[in-house]
Amino acid sequence: MNGRKTKELLIRPLLKDLPPSVSLSGMPAERITAFKLLGVHVASNLKWLQHVDAITSKAAKRHFLKQLKRSGATRGDLLCFYGTVIRPVLEYACPVWHSSLTVAQTKALESLQLRIIYEHGDYTMSLIRAGLDTLESRREELTKHIFKRSVLPEADCAMQEHSNL
Repeated sequence: MNGRKTKELLIRPLLKDLPPSVSLSGMPAERITAFKLLGVHVASNLKWLQHVDAITSKAAKRHFLKQLKRSGATRGDLLCFYGTVIRPVLEYACPVWHSSLTVAQTKALESLQLRIIYEHGDYTMSLIRAGLDTLESRREELTKHIFKRSVLPEADCAMQEHSNL
């Protein structure tokens, strides 16, 4: 391992006395407060402000949707583009961070959904017309799906179902 390339992130609340820094081959690792790992911005306090800011900024920069709209693309085409290009940015790795979002962060993410396609009107009515769920409910379902698939073995679930009958 290269000590110059190694970083140290302490996942903890703020403390007065910090432990000594990790050192490799006599070289102390740089102590950081946040980093990007596989596209997810992780902070030492496990708050997701930096990550939400990054993904909302990235999603807002997908200007091609505006160009499609100006060129006369149908609402269906716009929704298809949104669902395949923009929404995945807003949902990437959400089982990691979804349950720790603040109300303000949830609102910031929701405010992006369909803003370009439906510039006017009520958000809930726009979702109904588009046949879409809120991003929050989608994140919740994705998180449940990952949990059931990864954490709960299928055999255990089947056994529990039979024992509950």
